Formats: sequence, C-alpha cells, structure tokens
Amino acid sequence: MKIILLTPIGLTIRAPYGAVGHGGHYHSQSPEAFFCHVPGIKVVIPRSPREAKGLLLSCIRDPNPIVFFEPKWLYRLAVEEVPEDDYMLPLSEAEVVRQGSDITLVGWGAQLSIMEQACLDAEKEGISCELIDLKTLIPWDKETVEASVNKTGRLLLEAPVARICGLDTPFPLVFEPFYMPTKNKILDAIKSTVGY
Repeated sequence: MKIILLTPIGLTIRAPYGAVGHGGHYHSQSPEAFFCHVPGIKVVIPRSPREAKGLLLSCIRDPNPIVFFEPKWLYRLAVEEVPEDDYMLPLSEAEVVRQGSDITLVGWGAQLSIMEQACLDAEKEGISCELIDLKTLIPWDKETVEASVNKTGRLLLEAPVARICGLDTPFPLVFEPFYMPTKNKILDAIKSTVGY
C-alpha cells in the first residue's frame, strides 16, 4: 500500500500584463482569464504600487501556487507612497473603493483608475456608482460583489450585465487606443445600464 502525502506548494509567479498604449499584439495581452481557469491556481492583480507590495507579500507567504500579474502602467505612470515596513493585504478580499447606490462596477488592476474617472463623470450626471476592486480574481470575493449588487440592483438583478473590455480581436498596433476600454466607453455603459 502506497501512502501519498499532498503538501502545499508555495509558488508565486510574477508577470507583467496589459496594454500601455503602444505595445501591439505581442506586448499588450491580458491572459488572466486563461489562468483563472487552471484549477488550483490563485490569480492576483493589484491596482497601485501600495497594493502591489501588500498583495505580493501575501502571495509569497501563501502556501498555494499564485500568478501575480503586474499592470505594466504601474511601472511607468503610478506615483504613490509605498510604506517601507512589512505589511500584507488579504487575498480573496475585494475592496469597495467607492460607495454608490445606482450601479455596481467591478474591476481589477490598471482599469480601476479609468473606472474611477468614469464614476466621477457619471456622478456629474446624477448617477451614483459603487466601484469594487476584486484584487484576487480566483478565488474571488463573491460576498462583497453580491452585497453591492443587492444594494444597487444593477450588474445582475434589474439590468443585464454590461461588460466593457478590449475588443474580441488581436491587439491592433496602430489602433491600440481605440481597442482599449476608455472612460467614455465605461460612462456610456453606466448610463445605458442605469437607464435600462
């Protein structure tokens, strides 16, 4: 009789991901959906440098295999004070970045700053948006999203789910800015969903 002991394998793989506006089809991919469908792997994506450090330290200390995607725009554009001390942010715990009452928006990574801009524009038009950063895509925090949608009624309940993302085509090198989800595309979807 053979006895096989299964022990957790703590492994964190860091990888850059996403578009920055000029990478084309070779350097602008967002493969997180692929890894979200691999059993046993956690997928984590931070929205800022401070979040990146706290989430990365949590990933390194987690006993499970994790793919940690780093939005490439963080390397160049993000300016934020990052504490020097050791701190961890919880995995699989979404954060309500912005409270709202009319519609729930859920995102991750670099797209959060674009979504926040769209929320500000929607507010000028009288639409109150609740914005959630998933942080961990798998396993994701269903309870936080469900509580928000129960409050706002939009994302799953009173209106069809609206998904704003890159087009379902390879990244076009010259037309990459037209391909990516923009603040205005998000704002149009907010207005359409709230008006449903």
